[in-house]
Amino acid sequence: MNKVETTAGKAKSGIWGLDDILSGGFSRGHIFLVEGAPGTGKTTVALQFLLEGARSGEKCLYVTLSETERELRDGAASHGWSLDSGIEVFELLPPESLLDSEQQQSLLYSSDLELGETTKQIFEAVERARPSRVVLDSLSEIRLLAQSSLRYRRQILAIKHYFAKYNTTVMMLDDLTAEVADKTVHSVAHGVLRLEELAPAYGAERRRMRVIKYRGVKFRGGYHDATITTGGFNVFPRLVASEYRANFERSTMSSGIPEFDRLLGGGVETGSSTLVLGPAGTGKSLAAIVFIVAAIERGERAALFVFDEELGLLFSRMTALGIDLEAMQRSGVLFVEQVDAAELSPGEFAHRVRKRVDEDKIRTVVIDSLNGYQAAMPEENSLILHIHELLQYLNRRGAATFITVAQHGLVGDMKAPVDVTYLADTVILLRYFEALGSVRRAMSIIKKRTGEHEATIREYRIDERGLTIGEPLEGFQGVLRGVPVYIGGGQPLLEEQTA
Repeated sequence: MNKVETTAGKAKSGIWGLDDILSGGFSRGHIFLVEGAPGTGKTTVALQFLLEGARSGEKCLYVTLSETERELRDGAASHGWSLDSGIEVFELLPPESLLDSEQQQSLLYSSDLELGETTKQIFEAVERARPSRVVLDSLSEIRLLAQSSLRYRRQILAIKHYFAKYNTTVMMLDDLTAEVADKTVHSVAHGVLRLEELAPAYGAERRRMRVIKYRGVKFRGGYHDATITTGGFNVFPRLVASEYRANFERSTMSSGIPEFDRLLGGGVETGSSTLVLGPAGTGKSLAAIVFIVAAIERGERAALFVFDEELGLLFSRMTALGIDLEAMQRSGVLFVEQVDAAELSPGEFAHRVRKRVDEDKIRTVVIDSLNGYQAAMPEENSLILHIHELLQYLNRRGAATFITVAQHGLVGDMKAPVDVTYLADTVILLRYFEALGSVRRAMSIIKKRTGEHEATIREYRIDERGLTIGEPLEGFQGVLRGVPVYIGGGQPLLEEQTA
C-alpha cells in the first residue's frame, strides 16, 4: 500500500470548517461513515476528501456502486475539479452473468452471488490501486444485497478488517434509503457524520451537519450550518465564544457628537455591545452609523451589515444627512454587506462577521437590524443563543458592536420582537413624543454596564446636518410614554434652542 503520511497526523478533509469541527481531520487508518438523504452533499464531501489527499501526494480511490463514472466526473467538473491527477475512479458493474436471465442460478439466491462478487471486485480494485484514501459510494447497494442485518454487519466488518491491514482511511457513504433505520455501521465506524437538508416555509433550503460520534477525539458537537456552492461543500462551525480570547486595551469610543457622548457618560467602550432600540423611523440606523463615521475619522476601519434596507436607498438617505457611506466603501475603510435573511443561515452570517474582525482587524461593527437577523432563525430561542455567542465573541476580540432593534408600535406601550436588552452592555432608547402640536424625538440611555451615564432624556433632530442632540428635557414629564406634560422651567425644545 501507499504509505505517504499514513501514520502521521490526520487526513484533512479539504473542507476548512469540517477540519475545525473534527479537531484537524479524520484519524488515519480508520473507517468513517458520512450519511444523509439524497442531495445533502455526501458525494461532494467525498470528492473534496480525495482531492485533498491527491494534493498531498496520496493515492486515492473512489469506488462507485450507484453513480456512473461519467456522472461522477461531470459532478466534479461542475465545481471546477478534475479527477485525472491522483484519483482513480472504479465503477463497479454487475458481472454479465448476473444480468443474463438465462444464466441465473436456481439453487442459490442471486443476492448471495452478487454480494460476494461485489466485495471481491472492491478488494481487487484496492489491490490494484493501493490507495491511502478510499471512498465507498454507497452502502445502500451492499445493504440491499445482504438482505439481512446480520449479513450486512458481517460484510461491513469484513471490509473494515481488510482496510485495517493496510492502514487505509476509508469514507463510506450512506443515503439512508433503507425502509428501517439500520445503525449497524454506526457501531462499526470510527466516526459518523450526518448531513441534513431542511426546507423552510420560504427561502432557499438550509443545510446543516453534525458529528454523531468520533472515537478518541474531542470534536465540536451540535449542529453546524453548511452550504453547497460552486467550489464545494462549506461548513460554518458553531461559534463558541469561550474558546476565543484576545488581549486588548479598553478605551472609550466617541460618537463624534459631544451631546451624545455626554448622554453616554463619555462614549462607548471597546469590547462592548450596544443596542439601539426604538420604533420605525426614529433614526436607529443613523444613531449607530455615527459611530462608524467617528471610527473612520480616527483612522480606523468599520463594517456595516444591512438586513432590512436596500443599499442604494441607504446610501442616498445617508448622503442627504451629510454622510457619504459609498465614498467610505470605495476607499476601503468601510465594509458594507447587504444580507438576505432568506438566503443566509445564521452560522454563515456569524462566519462573515468573524472574518471581518479577525482578518481585516475591524473594531467597529454595526448590524442593522436584529429583526432581519431573526428572520434567518428557525426559533426565537435559537436567536438568543446565536446572538449571545456572537456578541460575546466580538466583545472578546475588542470590537464595539452596535445592533438596532425595531419595536412594534409608535407611541405608548411598545414591544420588541425578542427581548435581548439583557445581552447588550449599553441600551440606547429612542422615542417619539408629542409636544406643542408636533411629533418630536427623544433619546435616553437606560443601561450601561461599563460605566456611568446620564439619566436624562434629550431631544434630538435629524436633518441635513445629520444627528443633532439638544439639552436634557427638564421641563417635561412623561416623554417616554409618548404624551408628555409640560411642567414648566427647564431647557426649551430643540427648535427654539437652534432658532
